[in-house]
Amino acid sequence: MKFAGVGKEDPERRAQLTREQVVTAAIELADRDGIGSISMRRLAQELGVEAMSLYTHVRSKDDLLDGMVDAVISMIPVDVDADAADWRTSLRRMALGARSVMLRHPWAPRTIETRTAPGPAGIAYVNAVLGILREGGFSIAQAHHALHILGSRMLGFTQAVFDDSVDPDAEAASLPDEFVAAFPYAAEMALAVAHGGALGPCDDDGEFEFGLDFILDGLNRLRQSRPTRPADG
Repeated sequence: MKFAGVGKEDPERRAQLTREQVVTAAIELADRDGIGSISMRRLAQELGVEAMSLYTHVRSKDDLLDGMVDAVISMIPVDVDADAADWRTSLRRMALGARSVMLRHPWAPRTIETRTAPGPAGIAYVNAVLGILREGGFSIAQAHHALHILGSRMLGFTQAVFDDSVDPDAEAASLPDEFVAAFPYAAEMALAVAHGGALGPCDDDGEFEFGLDFILDGLNRLRQSRPTRPADG
């Protein structure tokens, strides 16, 4: 969808504009000119409306960025037919699919980093990843470790992506029944990492050491699997 800017607001276009169209136009603008090009005034020019008209659909620039990030995450294919016995293939396919989406929207990884909470698509994606792990035989504790180890790789890039500053107790206590029904694995994890849950709150140092040891163990297995270099001579 392409929007051509005009010098004067078109009342009909303003009346027909939706949040989805605003977010789509913002994504196109960021794809073309970078995330630094995103401002309410610039976006309004792209859409042929006055900047104030956009506030009918997005509360602020932060709300716009939240919508852009969630829209991009919603493009990631989710492996709904994941085979519990083949969890590795399912996770690999989802991560590679996510990477393909991020390569098409190169501004997205750093923007995802700046968001304080996931939107509906982000929650659905994490729920799908947790579902593959849990159905694949991972305990809740193992699935929690896996999320930290995978980090942003599950979204197709390698920067830090999870905000551990959010109070898990407040988050768990505020889960409505509708959320639990829609995202059972994400709800299970939120409850488990609350202070009264089975796992307790996240220990950043502990998770860092666990992930580091996991990677080092994997490197050691890789080293041991390599054919021995023939002796010189």
